Amino acid sequence: MVRYAITAFDAAAHGSVAVLSWWEDVNESPLWQDRIFHALALLYALVSAVALVQLVRIQLRVPEYGWTTQKVFHFLNFLVNGVRSVVFVFRRTIQYFNPEILQHVLLDVPSLAFFSTYALLVLFWAEIYYQARAVSTDGLRRNFFFINAAVYAVQVILWLIMWWKPVTLVVIISKMFFAGVSLFAALGFLLYGGRLFLMLQRFPVESKGRRKKLQEVGYVTTICFSCFLIRCIMMCFNAFDKAADLDVLDHPVLNFSYYLLVEILPSSLVLFILRKLPPKRGITQYHPIR
Repeated sequence: MVRYAITAFDAAAHGSVAVLSWWEDVNESPLWQDRIFHALALLYALVSAVALVQLVRIQLRVPEYGWTTQKVFHFLNFLVNGVRSVVFVFRRTIQYFNPEILQHVLLDVPSLAFFSTYALLVLFWAEIYYQARAVSTDGLRRNFFFINAAVYAVQVILWLIMWWKPVTLVVIISKMFFAGVSLFAALGFLLYGGRLFLMLQRFPVESKGRRKKLQEVGYVTTICFSCFLIRCIMMCFNAFDKAADLDVLDHPVLNFSYYLLVEILPSSLVLFILRKLPPKRGITQYHPIR
């Protein structure tokens, strides 16, 4: 029995060493680094293309409407994922940009734009919720633009400070700031997605589209809350643990796992859930993002 236990322990230890060796080999291999970054670029390009196709379909369905919330949401998804795809195509080149602040800008701007894209969805849900309760929504869009302007302004200030005096403390503050922004977005989805979900639950069971809309809001809320919470937690590790640094070339597996979980999968799932086209004019009243 003791001999079998020792054998099992040795096998487990050997397996752990093999996995660790594979991890190190992949991380330190320029070939694997490029393969993984190009795989990310391809996945982002696919999501971007899906968002563009959906935007075109919506425009062809209701060309008489201007830039509705639904159209802006899909356009921003197309833009964010497209830019991220280009960044990963040239990831190795970007790593050697000088001054170093250019690297931070190119890697951080798509993350900020991702926040704005999904904050737009929170805004839309907040408007629906307050309109249903006969509460004025006049200040919501103003607050949305103010919050986004404040986030971008603070980030630009941090970039300028890093450019002027590139010390580790400022980099940590920048990453923790974005962790806070991600937590804010997660709480926004939890608050307004949860409120809208509970409100829809109180509608009569026979209400047309109630069940489908309830599932839609529930799924999107869960997906977006989870992705921003994971981003927040990961950014905290990224700020203080060099082994969790996402801004280097020799952590390609970590980069692939992180961006797959917090951007590619959530975007793909949300675009799939919100794939329904608006009704043609004259059939029923048009509501964006249904």
